[in-house]
Order: sequence, then C-alpha cells, then structure tokens
Amino acid sequence: MRIRAPAKINLRLRVVGRRDDGYHLIDTILAPVSLYDEVEITRARPVGATNAISRRLIVTCDSPDVPEGAKNIAYQAAQLMIRSGAIKETVTIHIRKRIPVGAGLGGGSSDAAATLIGLNRLFDVGYSPRKLKTLASLLGADVPFFIHGRPARARGIGERLSPIPQLPQLSALILYPGFPVATAWVYRQLRIKLTKPDANTSITTLIKKPIDFGKLLVNDLEMVTLARYPRIVHLKAKLLAEGAEGALMSGSGSAVFGLFTSRNRAKQALGKLRKEEGVQAFLVRLLS
Repeated sequence: MRIRAPAKINLRLRVVGRRDDGYHLIDTILAPVSLYDEVEITRARPVGATNAISRRLIVTCDSPDVPEGAKNIAYQAAQLMIRSGAIKETVTIHIRKRIPVGAGLGGGSSDAAATLIGLNRLFDVGYSPRKLKTLASLLGADVPFFIHGRPARARGIGERLSPIPQLPQLSALILYPGFPVATAWVYRQLRIKLTKPDANTSITTLIKKPIDFGKLLVNDLEMVTLARYPRIVHLKAKLLAEGAEGALMSGSGSAVFGLFTSRNRAKQALGKLRKEEGVQAFLVRLLS
C-alpha cells in the first residue's frame, strides 16, 4: 500500500502563552499543500511467537537526512499500532522523501500520520478517525492535523483543531534554502511578549478575503529564525520582488513561501527563483 503524505504551511502563527512544563501555546492556521512524501507499507507472514517489535517492524527511507529504525517517527507510529495487538504480521515501511527535512513543512509528522492511516487500512484494524487522532497526539503536536489533512486552526500546543471549511484558491511557491532549522532551538531562543489569541471573527474574515496579506501572514517565530539566518530573509524578499502577494516563513523554518493569486505569475517566479544557489523550489496548491 502506498499513501501520499502532504506537507503543510502555516498561514499564521502566534505564540499566545506558555505552560508550566515549558511548552509554548500557539494559535496557528495550518494548510496542507500539494507537496508529498510517499509512504509504502507492505505486510509479510506472521513471525510466530516472538513479541520483539524490532523483528516485526522495519522502517527505511531514501533520504540520508532521515533516521531509520526506532528513531524515525513513522517507526514510532507503527510501534503504537503493533503494541495495541491489532497487527500480528511483519511490517515493512519505506519512505520516499520529497518534503525537505527541518523546513517547518511537517514532513515527519505527515509521514507518521500516513503510517497510522495506512496500517489501519491495510490490516483492517477498524480504528475510527478519533482513535487515530488519539494515537497521533502521542507522537507530536502536528501529527493529529495530518490524520484529516484539511485546513485547520490549531491551538493549545497544536492539538486543539478547528476545521476551516474552505481556503481561497491560491498557489504557493515554497523555497527551501538548503539547510534545516531545529524547532526546539527556535522556541528556546524565543523572547517575546506573548500575544492575545486572535478572535474567531477576525481570523474568519482574513481567511475568506485575504486581500491584505500583511494582516493574515504573521509568524512570531520569524524574529528568532530570520535573525540567525539572513539567507531566509533574502529569499522572503525575493518572493515579494517576484510578485507574491505575501510571503512568510512556515513554522520555525527554514522554508519560506509566497502566495500568488495568479498561477502564471507563480510559474514565472518559479522559473527565476529555482536558479537561486542551493535552493529547492516547489510550486504547490493549497488543499481544501
């Protein structure tokens, strides 16, 4: 079984609080986009009486930047399913990466969600979407979002999801500068006055009629990442210079994206910006 695992971009990310355990509380708009990893899951014969998960589960990836085995989040997702007793056979998972690693695009979280969904289907486990989201929440804050893979507003540490019925039909040009940024490092460096959560009415208005992209596209984490990595500042400026109506860093970076109402203009920008040294460029659609 092969499952496509989409990337995401954050159209808005505000840091609104901090829990006693150190986790930051956020208010963010997540949009899946048409840039995909592929997760291939195969089954083999039952392995007999052994309970050793290491003998029943093999996870590999075609990217040297992604750990294989138990350090891979897709392995951890499969491990949850196997430990539940729903799967008796040997499981082999291979991930074909297209989403850059450490880019703020949610590739690892999406791979984990795709693994849960794929195992549920392939082995006819019968878990409901709610059950899958519960398992996903044990893996990371972004993973539950990818179970449904639809636009959503995420609050808390990212686990409180409110679906967004429809996004404007926009193209996004994503630029990856060629290096990763560690999310944990960004949050450790964050020193800001916490913002108030945005009102539901104002968020709804901005999403439905994003004429003023400057009001919608806000990311509180930019003040840390952009100060450390001027290359990202340069690419964001390039997107605006090539006609993007607005540009923003996704998540904690390092990827930035520009939004275009004109697909042709986005294609022209792609032709120019893919020539930037060390840059990977992806022209995608926002998925609703």
